[in-house]
Amino acid sequence: MDRPSDQPADRRGLLGRRKVLGYLIAAPTLAVGVSWMTNESDPRAADAAVPSLPQPADIFDLGDLQNLAAAPTSGLITVQLKSDGTAYFAVPRAEVGQGITTAFAMMVAEELDLPMDKVEIALADARPELLMNQLTGGSNSMRSMYLPVRTAAAIARQRLVETAATHWGVEVGKVTTRKGVLSGPSGRTATYGSLAKLAATAKTITVSAELKSPSEFSVLGKPRNRVDAHDIVTGRKQFAMDLDVPGAKPTMVARPPTINGTLKSINNLAALRALPGITDVVGITHGVAIRGETFGQCIDAIQKVDATWGPGTVDSESDATVLKKLRAAQLPMAAPALPLLTKTIDAEFVFAFASNSPLEPDCAIADVGPDSAEIWSCLKVPIVAQEDIAKQLGLPIDAVKVHVIQGGGSFGRHLFHDVAAEAAEISQKMGKPVKLSWSRTDNFRQGRTHPMCTSRVRVNYLAGNVLTYEQRHTSVETDFGHGLGEMITAFAADLPVGGNLSFAETIFALTQSSPYNFGVTTQLLNEIPLKFNTGSMRNIYSPNVVCAEELVVDQLAAKMGQDPVRFRRNFLKDQRLLAVLNKAAEVGNWGKAMPKGTAQGVGIHSEYRAAVATLVEIDCRPETVTRPVEGEGVTGPRVTKAVIVVDPGFCINPRGLEAQMFGGLQDAIALALTSSLHIKNGIPLEGSWDNYFYTRQWNSPVDVQVVIMPNTSESPSGAGELSVAPAFAAIACAYARATGTMPTYFPINHGKLSFEPLPLQPSTPQSPTDGLDHTF
Repeated sequence: MDRPSDQPADRRGLLGRRKVLGYLIAAPTLAVGVSWMTNESDPRAADAAVPSLPQPADIFDLGDLQNLAAAPTSGLITVQLKSDGTAYFAVPRAEVGQGITTAFAMMVAEELDLPMDKVEIALADARPELLMNQLTGGSNSMRSMYLPVRTAAAIARQRLVETAATHWGVEVGKVTTRKGVLSGPSGRTATYGSLAKLAATAKTITVSAELKSPSEFSVLGKPRNRVDAHDIVTGRKQFAMDLDVPGAKPTMVARPPTINGTLKSINNLAALRALPGITDVVGITHGVAIRGETFGQCIDAIQKVDATWGPGTVDSESDATVLKKLRAAQLPMAAPALPLLTKTIDAEFVFAFASNSPLEPDCAIADVGPDSAEIWSCLKVPIVAQEDIAKQLGLPIDAVKVHVIQGGGSFGRHLFHDVAAEAAEISQKMGKPVKLSWSRTDNFRQGRTHPMCTSRVRVNYLAGNVLTYEQRHTSVETDFGHGLGEMITAFAADLPVGGNLSFAETIFALTQSSPYNFGVTTQLLNEIPLKFNTGSMRNIYSPNVVCAEELVVDQLAAKMGQDPVRFRRNFLKDQRLLAVLNKAAEVGNWGKAMPKGTAQGVGIHSEYRAAVATLVEIDCRPETVTRPVEGEGVTGPRVTKAVIVVDPGFCINPRGLEAQMFGGLQDAIALALTSSLHIKNGIPLEGSWDNYFYTRQWNSPVDVQVVIMPNTSESPSGAGELSVAPAFAAIACAYARATGTMPTYFPINHGKLSFEPLPLQPSTPQSPTDGLDHTF
């Protein structure tokens, strides 16, 4: 990883020390809350010959909406100091491997002047009082909570200083803090823990403190390992499947042969109940639930289920039928009147269904009694989960306790709580606690998917300038019934979009913005109401939209006789994007001589108030593409090098940001080259990691460089999803240059079914605890 500078850029608008307000909360030991939050973004100037007007996302993006929704309850975010000198913070967000627990620990340690090992971070249970301030998504956790968490920690430190000064009878300015110890005149010292009770207040009062200036940081902005790294590599990390809830036995579900199929009858119920180790068998909405002493016994029983199934929601649909409906629903181009000499580029791109596919199988523990329920699961919107499960069970909300457990990946999957809701349904019907695990097959076939979509692009250009850019994105309906929809409804009057837009159209408008001065620019979404189990996948619409746009940008460059990088430089609106593009071209040695069948490609993207450029090299030579890889039995183009240059505003943890960029690259390789779901007769054919070809070692580059630009803001931008879209686009552009053919269907291997699908009924699931490439 290369970081040009750890010092903040000298720019007008960057702040030094900032006074913040908050509360001392009545508690036995020191507890602090915050009262407000802000977010800054810089205006962007257009300087091309035919400038484009700002799009909604340039003015107010999805992250701004989430910040606005979180602000009213930010005062309920608290940092506590224990009598042993440890600071405790329960994060109202979900940790799914992105490293936010480490980032929050760094914030608390920085402003409290505490060693990192003295900061305890946990995940908060569902807290209904937080309203819309407990949703993890949209790369927003750092943007929305950076200032509130630092504020609470800074006020705690200030309170300790004031308490020590009063206790010693000295001026506040004579007391200093370092590594959890207060020091005063005449060699006096006191640990934070020794003053934690004395600093507490019997009533809630308003206080103020000063945040540190970035020039004073000793923790924030410095590379840090994850706080849970040791537990992860030693197998001590606790996930939902590791929890020991009394009486919660392994439970799995035999599922219908089509998406959302319903159960009509169990035809061999007595025989199933008599199988070794099986304790309970019940019918549920979408399957037959089986509880046993071991998961192995559950798997054996599932394969013996004889059931009669009702129809699902998309039984007649296959790839071809969905694509036909998408094309029929494409919105027309505006087709403005243009001079006769104007030239046009028209292109259409198709993106197949894709699985969220987190490594950890979907799982949840539920213990439902007559008057109460308790749930343990990885939940990114636990408040909505609590509300829905309470309604489902017929219980008051406060009778349902929801614990948020760290997840082994998500990529959008855990925005939905269907696994937890299903566990609750099973537990209620059985009258016993259950530890439910979906199989790998369940996850691929009945889990959430990124919907199939098309992106049509039309560009009119003349005399070296682009006059119009039109993009019409058409998608299978995306389910946003997980909290974002409520935010849109609540703050509709504050959004820079007009008309009666759907949730999906609003989110599209708040996330998509062309970075180029391409004259009159329009990017529109239309969705068709097919009831697949869809959801937001990492980076939502951007990977598909940006891939389509960047491929057309390369076509424009070729038509105008310009180098692709130089062409982008000429038309970019954003100076931050220009800076990351120039750096990527420099570090990646853009334009170097390469063998025939290999090529470089570049992609850029601005979202979440951040900027990123990716340069990749790809090998598409026939001898590479057709040569099986030992131990894999697969072939195809291989990405051999990647350079990712990112401007995240303020970088909290360079090591964590680097990991996020790596992860986005792996997703991009998968989406561009290998990973998709083939739909046939209402069900995906993929049923295991054996035939869902996520990025493997053979097509993952050994040579990857991540360059973090000098800080351009005091506040962090979003970064968790940032690198997927530009890396996807760069790979597609490199493939087009290497082969001489612009790809239009993604992933490029989708047309080849290179596996024998697992049977649909009886189901043949993989082990819920096995991440390896084999089936049972």
